[in-house]
Amino acid sequence: MKTKKGFFEQFAEVTTRGAGSSWALVLAFVVILAWLVSGPFFHFSDTWQLVINTGTTVVTFLMVFLLQRAQNKESLAIQLKLNELIAAVQGARNRLIDIEDLSEDEALALHEQYRKLAERVAGTRGRCTPSSSAIASLALGAGAPNRNVELAEERNQHPGNGETERAAGHQKRNERVG
Repeated sequence: MKTKKGFFEQFAEVTTRGAGSSWALVLAFVVILAWLVSGPFFHFSDTWQLVINTGTTVVTFLMVFLLQRAQNKESLAIQLKLNELIAAVQGARNRLIDIEDLSEDEALALHEQYRKLAERVAGTRGRCTPSSSAIASLALGAGAPNRNVELAEERNQHPGNGETERAAGHQKRNERVG
């Protein structure tokens, strides 16, 4: 699935790796040390100070965009991997696949639903507060014994989210089991 990368993308990747290396840190220290040592030769003039101020400002400005690009790419890769995991887990809610596209209010409402669900799961196991293992077991589909019922009920409360048929299937399965 590798495709040929453009010049800018290759340049950005090489620069990102280089800027994050130990050698880049060493180079930065050498530049600062050389600037400090050169101070007496330039009588610590305004121009001498302006050189380091301008240099660091330009590098900082460029690094902001380089780091943002790297972070965006990394975030997209993580989202795609998580989407694949969600799609692969039977019984997982598909509406979580594009959760990054929700508004902040929608994401907070969904977070609250998961918090309440985690509290119920923790309560069925004799715990007072949700733990990371309870939340992880929820995410992996190994939550409370009545998880399918809870999810089916929630799906029925939110019609039109593309999962009506799946909710009906969960209800039929739960009726057979329970």
